[in-house]
Amino acid sequence: MKLLREIIAAIRPLDVDAERGASARLEMLTKPSGSLGYLEDYVRRYAAIRHDSAARFGGGALMVFVGDHGVADAAVSAYPKAVTVEMLRNIGAGGAAISVLARSFSYRLLVTDVGVETDTSSQPLPGVRYRRVGAGTCNFLEGPAMSLEDASRALEIGIETTHEATAGGATLVGVGEMGIGNSTSAAAILCGLSGLEARRLVGHGTGLDDAGWERKVGVVEAALQLHRKSFDDGIQTLAAVGGFEIGAMAGACLAAAANKLPVVIDGFIATAAAAIAEKICPGLSSYMFFGHRSAEGGHSLVLELLGARPILDLGMRLGEGTGAALAMKTIESALALFHGMATFASAGVSGKVE
Repeated sequence: MKLLREIIAAIRPLDVDAERGASARLEMLTKPSGSLGYLEDYVRRYAAIRHDSAARFGGGALMVFVGDHGVADAAVSAYPKAVTVEMLRNIGAGGAAISVLARSFSYRLLVTDVGVETDTSSQPLPGVRYRRVGAGTCNFLEGPAMSLEDASRALEIGIETTHEATAGGATLVGVGEMGIGNSTSAAAILCGLSGLEARRLVGHGTGLDDAGWERKVGVVEAALQLHRKSFDDGIQTLAAVGGFEIGAMAGACLAAAANKLPVVIDGFIATAAAAIAEKICPGLSSYMFFGHRSAEGGHSLVLELLGARPILDLGMRLGEGTGAALAMKTIESALALFHGMATFASAGVSGKVE
């Protein structure tokens, strides 16, 4: 808990002066004022988060956390838990969608096993880091998903991973995940924190049929009733119905703010982690960009409640950090325009007639 307290204490408000400085340069570029739309907003907020009016870009890093969920035993997924370790291997080996995007965009990819049921650490998988809290969470229909100590450790893993990304020179980070059953955990977190009904948030995950969806709704409703006293506190919420990978993403969000790093949130599950982080440290969402509007469950409803406008809306629901990666490239493109475009004065172009 000491590390978590230190991180929260290090978080400072956004730099309004840096935002104004970036805004002033945007007005000097050879374009009509505001003509780059939301791209200009991304530059201004990036500068404010970084406390850097020059909005310098040093590189991107994607942090993908992988873990299993005990609630998967309640038949809430169309796929078996064995897929988690298989996808861990695939991501680390470079064959997954997020691996392709990270390679294409030259973003550092940090893939971390935080609690896959099948432990491969004795014969480490290529491209995988091992920071295991345990062999998956417990079934939260029978009690808490994890202890408060394990919840704190999951948060710390995300903090430590973000520190590693920062030390590597990243000035923009994204979070993503993989774990069979984690959309059920995310739905329970978001329902518990928002007060929204399970039927409005629960989605079909990796391809549940209607009967499977009804079963999943029932599981989330039962969990909300069982753990109803836990949702007034972020760490208790994580312990009650969360996942190790969700905790790690929440910790990464907190550490990103402390390190003056913009953090791009992926989809439905990553948004649950962002909600945990916001509950722990109210106001943290000002450091977050929401990468895309997921087609999973009630993600649109949650974004609306958060007052968040996603960067992309592509009908995606893959996870892995894929939406975050694409959104990071959009932000990077905005920064490239900010740095690369000529000003009216340097290009000898006449400005707007007053």
